[in-house]
Amino acid sequence: MSATARPRPRFNSAIAALALATLGGFASPAAAEVRFGNNVRIGGHDFSHQTFNAKRRGRIYLYDRKPRREGCVWQVDGRGRVRVCHLQRLR
Repeated sequence: MSATARPRPRFNSAIAALALATLGGFASPAAAEVRFGNNVRIGGHDFSHQTFNAKRRGRIYLYDRKPRREGCVWQVDGRGRVRVCHLQRLR
């Protein structure tokens, strides 16, 4: 080795703070909202013009035979309202 070795580059704290801020943005939960437009069908049933988000969610169960509890009901849990639908798949 020579006596005039190049100094090692220092780790810049500003770069580290920028990297953590960027990664922190990706780690935050997504605020998503689903809006169904015209002619949206799930299993043959019309779900047009409905909006679901974190406080108003939808849970849809499709059956090949007639379900025991047919239809849709609103239920409330600790995170908001949930529309639970038990539907027979239309062919």
